[in-house]
Amino acid sequence: MLPCKGLSLIFLPLIFTLHSIPTISTDPILYDIYPFIRVYKNGTIQRFIGQDFAPPSTDPSTAVRSKDVKFSPQLNLTARLYLPTNSAAGRKLPLLIYFHGGGFFTESAFSPTYHHHLTSLVARAQIVAVSVNYRLAPEHLLPTAYQDSWVALKWAFSHYGGKGSEPWLNSYANFEYLYLGGDSAGGNIAHRMAIRVGLENPGGGIKVKGMFLNCPYFLGKKAIGNESANANVYAETQMQKLWEHAYPKSAGLDDPMVNPGMDPGLKMVGCKRVLVYVAGNDVLKWRGEYYAAALGRSGWKGEVKVVEVEGENHVFNLINPNSSKAIAMLRVLASFLNH
Repeated sequence: MLPCKGLSLIFLPLIFTLHSIPTISTDPILYDIYPFIRVYKNGTIQRFIGQDFAPPSTDPSTAVRSKDVKFSPQLNLTARLYLPTNSAAGRKLPLLIYFHGGGFFTESAFSPTYHHHLTSLVARAQIVAVSVNYRLAPEHLLPTAYQDSWVALKWAFSHYGGKGSEPWLNSYANFEYLYLGGDSAGGNIAHRMAIRVGLENPGGGIKVKGMFLNCPYFLGKKAIGNESANANVYAETQMQKLWEHAYPKSAGLDDPMVNPGMDPGLKMVGCKRVLVYVAGNDVLKWRGEYYAAALGRSGWKGEVKVVEVEGENHVFNLINPNSSKAIAMLRVLASFLNH
């Protein structure tokens, strides 16, 4: 049986076909959302993926530097910053604020999966990146992850004009090319941050230029597309359970936080360009397409594009980053972040 600690998002297509794993407590199980998390009635928490830590470093193959920073000492919130070392001195680079996936329950900005992903993207696109490490459920139920991410975004904004606390952002970040991005649950968070930017308008000349969402985590009560005919019922059920347990005080699967089509404020997305990637074999595929269609109908004044990668699973580019399709996606993202 697969071990617990070392699992990462790369195993999702495999372990969505498995329905059991050894318990670590004799206490009754409160709820089980395998392959993400199992919670026992005595409070024991068993996470199955995304628990390993990759230290910040200078990557020998790409020369990308990374370091960890604390953006909120009061809340003990941290992020990982990435900078390409071969950039010219004094040259300003596009800035990406990235939110990791993991169903709101697992993974971190410091896991090997995301460290490798951000290192590769920064090297290809020649950008500065901030990978946000928000607090996870069930210890910190939603909306905590949204609140933490907004704190991170405001911290990044504080560096506009070179006046912030972090030298890399002061010296290298070009706020004329400010982007949001995320995958799965992180895509959901990126969208919510874009909505809040549009509603609250950070001012001071700060504008988000664009956003990319990779296999974004959106749901809804009513089946759409071919969900009812083609969905992996086990995977779909687990995706729904994630929301129900991560945000028990929400309005359910049609809460605007997880079903953008039900959000009367959807047109307030605070950027002009949105790129949505969906995977042909992903149970969330139709939700990504629906999101783009709903955004286009909402009255939002921008351009949205959907790219479907046929024959691939959820977050396929993290599963096999060296595949031809993942490399092609990396090229597209790099171009998107520089225009």
